[in-house]
Amino acid sequence: MKFQSVFIIFNILLIFFLGFLCLFPLFFLDDQLFSVFWGSNWYLFLIIALIIAAFDVFFLTNRRLYSLLEREDWPALVHYLEDRVLRKGKYSPRLVRILANTYLVLSDSAGVISLENKAGAANPGLVDDNALVFGTARILGKDISGAVRFFEARLGRGKAAMRQWISWYYGFSLLLNQEYENASREFSSLARTSNDGVISGLSAYFLGTLIAKSMPEHGKVLQSTAAEGRARVLSTFPQLKNWTKETTGIRSEIHTAVLAKYMEETGRWIYAPA
Repeated sequence: MKFQSVFIIFNILLIFFLGFLCLFPLFFLDDQLFSVFWGSNWYLFLIIALIIAAFDVFFLTNRRLYSLLEREDWPALVHYLEDRVLRKGKYSPRLVRILANTYLVLSDSAGVISLENKAGAANPGLVDDNALVFGTARILGKDISGAVRFFEARLGRGKAAMRQWISWYYGFSLLLNQEYENASREFSSLARTSNDGVISGLSAYFLGTLIAKSMPEHGKVLQSTAAEGRARVLSTFPQLKNWTKETTGIRSEIHTAVLAKYMEETGRWIYAPA
């Protein structure tokens, strides 16, 4: 649904609700009760009116942003956000996240890194909050050793879901950097313990395929751990369609752009006939 349509519908609903509250006592209460009703509930009408006003101001202030997002005009969106964030210094979490994601859509890894440096100087917490995007930019930009250092420095930070993805990307960066032994330790832990089925599945897949082939002396152990991770995924997503549905939802996150191929390969590996 278009942003403008959402804006109009939301306004209509709130105004209708406000009008109903105002007119309902007028028709069903006598003058005395009507006065009592207004005297005890006037603040509710004021709150609703303020919500409508705040929503309208927010939308009108950001209508250019929503228009560009709706049209998917990424170059124009970058120009608009660079003006607000970089030139005017409005390093809000929302604008930084949208700008970083837009850079990735345009495969502009250098732009993401530049934004990271400037946002980090303005507010270091912004880098940790958007660690998956900033770290992924290093992978896309072929700075694999930089990605290893970036994710390693942020292990254990953030919310639980993000911490698991940071650990996974740390292992993935190690794998890309051909540090197979370190990557195997990270993926083995995630395959066995992660409560995210996709993370467990991806970890098990790399353990049972590329890492097992690269470390034949540990092949049996790695294959055993991969099988354990595969079994955990099957207990959560018993059919391929369940896996596909889950991974399709995750792909809406821009940082998973580098994983689309691997998610499909992992699905085929997990659900291959025994």
